[in-house]
Amino acid sequence: MRDIKRISVRGKRVLVRVDFNVPISNGIVQDDTRVRATLPTIKYLIKNGAIVILMSHLGRPKGKVKKELSLEPVAKVLSNLINQKVKFVSDCIGNNVKSVINESREGDVILLENLRFHPEEKENDAEFSQKLSELGDIYINDAFGTAHRKHSSTYGVAKFFKEKAPGFLLMKEIEMLSQIRDNPAHPFTVILGGAKISTKLGVMKNFLNKADKLIIGGGMAFNFFKSQGIEVGKSLIEEDKIEDSKDIMRKASKENITFLLPVDIMIAKEFKNDTEKKVVSKDKMEKGWMGLDIGPITSRIFEEAIKGSKTIFWNGPMGVFEMENFREGTEIIGKAVSDETNKGAFSVVGGGDTISCLNLLRIDKISHISTGGGASLKFLAGETLPGIEALEEK
Repeated sequence: MRDIKRISVRGKRVLVRVDFNVPISNGIVQDDTRVRATLPTIKYLIKNGAIVILMSHLGRPKGKVKKELSLEPVAKVLSNLINQKVKFVSDCIGNNVKSVINESREGDVILLENLRFHPEEKENDAEFSQKLSELGDIYINDAFGTAHRKHSSTYGVAKFFKEKAPGFLLMKEIEMLSQIRDNPAHPFTVILGGAKISTKLGVMKNFLNKADKLIIGGGMAFNFFKSQGIEVGKSLIEEDKIEDSKDIMRKASKENITFLLPVDIMIAKEFKNDTEKKVVSKDKMEKGWMGLDIGPITSRIFEEAIKGSKTIFWNGPMGVFEMENFREGTEIIGKAVSDETNKGAFSVVGGGDTISCLNLLRIDKISHISTGGGASLKFLAGETLPGIEALEEK
């Protein structure tokens, strides 16, 4: 891939794919982490005289215009962050968009409306890709969070540009995650949580001959319990991944990996914060109840297992951290990872939910916080990401 610094951008229209898929409530951005992550690229382009055209998706509008999924609130946040007005355009293709760009000067920043208001974006439609390409002279992809998607703005558009490159965020993600994937210092501890095991299978399989410890929490732990014939009550499981769970445990044993599952669970009557709750042993789950956090004994075991790690990868909370009564397990693990980072460990935390819980719990001592959830998991699983592949010079 080309180095962005080796491309002359002055006076050029630079079309930049960013990941501004941020939480918005009542027209107000709730977490600007992903916006801040793109600032090095945006500020570099402004400083070097480019006309900066930013494009992103937001949420799942399913090809329809939805006011609550407009990127307009993000334009206001970005304006404050870069101390200059960001021009917001109410579409991402068409004559009006071209008119705004043509009237712009060097150093101006334009934010286009939600790409996914057009169904063609997710379909990687060739005509839509071409229309996007007509807006710029140079293409930069700085949206690692969507690099695993073969969409028009991340893949299809790239073939229309002779000059294209990754932004600083995308390059940083590749460098940091490559260190985890290809050359981790040992002991190497992998911590996986969250709701679904299906999204984490690739990472687990790829790390079975690299990790020293594999720690499993969150809803995905119940798949492993179910595969062992343990009652899981109303807890979340993926029935079609039971055999995969058995396979992971067999291979972990064969590779002599320390494989840790919860030994006690915080269970609840209902999926809400103020419901009846109690801690039980992993094999004492009651029918009609569900697990919403790891228990205190498990928290201490996991915390102890993290100590002494030289490399740590963490993706997914240990419980339903959004609810105060089911947050403790995730908080203890987060602080343990932070403590080891302070002692010199290289730590990478990935995934939207994990980033949200870091912000909520004010855990900030992490070597690298990845902006990509699915993208980081696929990259670490050894898969080729279309958004990166599209930037490679043939």
